[in-house]
Amino acid sequence: MTVTGKRPFTVKLLAVLHGFLGIGAVFGGGALVIDPSGQMLGMPTDIMQLPVFPDYLIPGIILLLVLGLAPLGIMISLLLRREWRLGEKLNLFRPMHWSWSFSLYVAFALIIWIMVQLYIIKTTEWIHLVYVALGLAIQVVTLLPSVRNHFEIGRESGQGITMN
Repeated sequence: MTVTGKRPFTVKLLAVLHGFLGIGAVFGGGALVIDPSGQMLGMPTDIMQLPVFPDYLIPGIILLLVLGLAPLGIMISLLLRREWRLGEKLNLFRPMHWSWSFSLYVAFALIIWIMVQLYIIKTTEWIHLVYVALGLAIQVVTLLPSVRNHFEIGRESGQGITMN
């Protein structure tokens, strides 16, 4: 189902936040997949001396998929409210549209991603603060009443339905 009604500004803002995250992570994750040493991005090679990740390939794939392509797909669905059966099955927040729920999922994933990075590298750079702030901004905007109302199942652009 595609909703053609007027979207609140906050829904558009949420889509922009996901777009910003997705584009950055596609480039970053893509670069790590192309060059798992991390040198293309100027990343130190000695950090990834962990038994789980001998290089940046697996983190690059995760970054590309979870924080890159997923937010771009969510961005599109936030604007068009597309149906997706698997998304609805994985939706923990009924009666909300799956894209609303996945917006929260991605925000939590981003914050966890940054926390794990900080644990591994044991230092904080300004970019970490920017991305934690982005994750928190996505959470806050997702939880705003205007956004919740827009994505509540049974509502079209904030218009409620009555049950008899």
